[in-house]
Amino acid sequence: MAETLIKVDLNQSPYENENIHNRWHSDIPMATWVNPGEDFILETYDWTGGYIKNNDSADDVRDVDLTTVHFLTGPVGVHGAEPGDLLVVELLDIGAKQESMWGFNGFFSKKNGGGFLTDHFPEAQKSIWDIKGMFTSSRHVPGVNYAGLIHPGLIGCLPDPKLLAEWNRRETGLIATEPDRVPPLANAPFAPTAHMGKMKGAARDKAAAEGARTVPPREHGGNCDIKDLSRGSKIFFPVYVKGAGLSVGDLHFSQGDGEITFCGAIEMAGWVHMKVSVLKGGMATYGVKNPIFKPSPITPHYNDYLIFEGISVDEHGKQHYLDVNVAYRQACLNAIEYMTKFGYSRAQAYSILGTAPVQGHISGVVDIPNSCATLWLPTQIFDFDINPNAAGPVVQKFKSMGMPLSKDLK
Repeated sequence: MAETLIKVDLNQSPYENENIHNRWHSDIPMATWVNPGEDFILETYDWTGGYIKNNDSADDVRDVDLTTVHFLTGPVGVHGAEPGDLLVVELLDIGAKQESMWGFNGFFSKKNGGGFLTDHFPEAQKSIWDIKGMFTSSRHVPGVNYAGLIHPGLIGCLPDPKLLAEWNRRETGLIATEPDRVPPLANAPFAPTAHMGKMKGAARDKAAAEGARTVPPREHGGNCDIKDLSRGSKIFFPVYVKGAGLSVGDLHFSQGDGEITFCGAIEMAGWVHMKVSVLKGGMATYGVKNPIFKPSPITPHYNDYLIFEGISVDEHGKQHYLDVNVAYRQACLNAIEYMTKFGYSRAQAYSILGTAPVQGHISGVVDIPNSCATLWLPTQIFDFDINPNAAGPVVQKFKSMGMPLSKDLK
């Protein structure tokens, strides 16, 4: 039976656990070491470290300090891994912690993080999802029940000093182009809330001031939010430091392509059973700059979809040139509008897109001026027929309080 190398106590602040960190830095000490070929289990907090509660208020989503996230378990050092290698990580199994069989989805206030559709949903809202074996449902979003494609939203290896400096150079440079933007263009290092694992003293303070925030995906992996990195996946990570320094967190029970709502999945605390090996010199051998992966052989078996299309014309009628972001946003908005015809609020429909195993596709990028993006909504997740028909949509009489909303504080 695999050993649990790192445990978390959900009643304890992640800042009190030296095997947790919330920044990327080459000097963070390894929390533990393993040998190639070993399998092991790591426990994780949810990405906010337990700040979001299982209740019917969105005040916690409104008020959460996003400079604290993500809380990651690790780093795990792998004996023999050296810069230029590929670290092969097999995700053998993933699950929720038994004492916490629930997850949450949230829309962040435009003033505090925002999200993909923040101009349409500018204030904080939340939905709670109960985990029942491999299925989930919500008291806040009725009429749907679906199998989870459980996965880590965030997993990656430590950067070396050169790569870390490059991240900070390009991201602070981007911020400087529009420093007062809300939400910001990127998130610069922020020492006051940094948790640097086992680091202490002056070395810790220096690293905290330099450590990269965990919000975006980067060359090392990181917060990629790829829903298909589920049980049975295999990931090939570039190695930048001796020992690789593998960390994981931000577990999702289920998510749509693109993590559309920013807090765009069913976020949960849990555990990951994984196995590691090393491909010596693999970065040069295979020309790897960013991680590559083989997806899980286990996926929810949905085979009937409604597919919503979007093009590079925004909601104000402005023409954009081959803009995939605009096109995917339009596909999402079209799906939301459609679902409201069956009795959902716009917020409930948006939450479905963020949590259900919807598929996003870039369907066309060559036909100027419009890219075409599509969003595939599985019809079998609904408790009723959501397909178009001659009789028109049947408005459902949902018995639900709806999604809690918390107004911005002045």
